[in-house]
Amino acid sequence: MRKTLEQTLFLAAALASGCGGGSPATAPTPASPSPAPTPAPTALYGVVFEAVWREDTHPTDFPGSPHFSPLIGGTHSSLVRFWTPGGMASDGIEAMAEEGRTSPLDAEVESAIAAGTAFSLIQGSSIPRSPGTASAEFEIDRDHPLVTLVSMIAPSPDWFVGVSALSLIDNGDWVAETTVSLYPWDAGTDNGTTYNSRDRDARPRLPIARLEGAPVAFDGAVAPFGTFTFRRVR
Repeated sequence: MRKTLEQTLFLAAALASGCGGGSPATAPTPASPSPAPTPAPTALYGVVFEAVWREDTHPTDFPGSPHFSPLIGGTHSSLVRFWTPGGMASDGIEAMAEEGRTSPLDAEVESAIAAGTAFSLIQGSSIPRSPGTASAEFEIDRDHPLVTLVSMIAPSPDWFVGVSALSLIDNGDWVAETTVSLYPWDAGTDNGTTYNSRDRDARPRLPIARLEGAPVAFDGAVAPFGTFTFRRVR
């Protein structure tokens, strides 16, 4: 059967294209990925400690004058820790947890600042009676984006609330706001078992551990003693 003129012309054009007579199709260039966000070199934060510890949430052996010591802590890198679950308490953590003192924990933070592993010391108000609130303001930088902050549960043998190495950078930028529930920790430096126990130094010290039983538990569960809310100011 004879090819029509149109078929002949189409075949000639196709052969010319395959032999370099035409421009080959070009694959689309893939889009470049968007650069990851970079946090500003520094940021300013405020933190509010809202204590909710009270008799109806923690009725067992509830003390007559529930309060919390002044806030103390620092901003730092991953190269230093001021306390960790399962770790041993420093002298600064012991003094804070047993007596509500901010020293020598402040000196431990200052020493880390001098060594380049911490950036700023955090100091804030106390809570004279719980429930109540306390606050502090601090500067942080992207080379030291972690925050550690603590306060003594008072009265108590060596119990405290706090955060350890909480990062304020998420998805490549400073966190606008975050709230952390606070549960009780035992510093492992005193063997007392009630809020008003007399001093009974633990020798040797025990690892820092979450308090799970009496007197903080009620109906088999431990309710939070409060929250830390971190808000970026600038």
